[in-house]
Amino acid sequence: MLEQILNQVVVISKQAGAFIRQERAKFDPDKIEYKGLNDMVSYVDKTAEQIIVSELEKVLPEAGFITEEKTKTTVAERYNWIIDPLDGTTNFIHGLPCFSVSIALKEYDELVLGVVYEVNLDECFYACKGQPAYLNGKEIRVSNKPKIADSLLATGFPYYDFSKQPAYIALFTELMKSCHGLRRIGSAAVDLAYTACGRFEAFYEYNLNAWDIAAGVVIVRQAGGDVVNYKGGQEVMEARELLATNGKITGELLETIQKYF
Repeated sequence: MLEQILNQVVVISKQAGAFIRQERAKFDPDKIEYKGLNDMVSYVDKTAEQIIVSELEKVLPEAGFITEEKTKTTVAERYNWIIDPLDGTTNFIHGLPCFSVSIALKEYDELVLGVVYEVNLDECFYACKGQPAYLNGKEIRVSNKPKIADSLLATGFPYYDFSKQPAYIALFTELMKSCHGLRRIGSAAVDLAYTACGRFEAFYEYNLNAWDIAAGVVIVRQAGGDVVNYKGGQEVMEARELLATNGKITGELLETIQKYF
């Protein structure tokens, strides 16, 4: 059942992505709204979400929805979709080519399916419980680099809650000196997908929402990686902090992170 649903969700993610790509070509940056400090949204986010919700209702009529733009927010007992229709809105608005569609399915309290579609490169990452992770039909695995010193890491910068900024900068400074490099590309969903396929050895960030990471968490885990909170536990959405790794450098990174968080 999950595999069949997954195939349908891949199609839906690409449908939403096609709309986003079409609108990017003619987008007027003046047509944005602010949900909070540096927290922007446009009609593109909202319409893409409506497209996704409308199609997913046909796939699993009994499911509820946890959506970033709140176009539908009916929580069900067993199945709930977790949707970010445009992860990387700031990139989109500024014409920077890295943004994605992120769709996950949660069964009771367990994430069981995830799709991340990076619109610009037409790369669709997807996985479901009990199956490998894939990129455009090809199975993917996390990298096998054994140390931080061999690794390329990714992170995200806070854009409205700066309460942990001193600790974050101190951690950033230490890691910057000990790895191949640190990247911040502006879409947590893509960061996770890139960790799943071995482009990054790890990704860490705090102050995350469920729709930012749910799909990517599934993909990383099914690709053989670890996804934990800063204490090493599995509850990342509840903790609103996340460390995703290739499984080889989890302990080393947690030891470093726990000096500051």
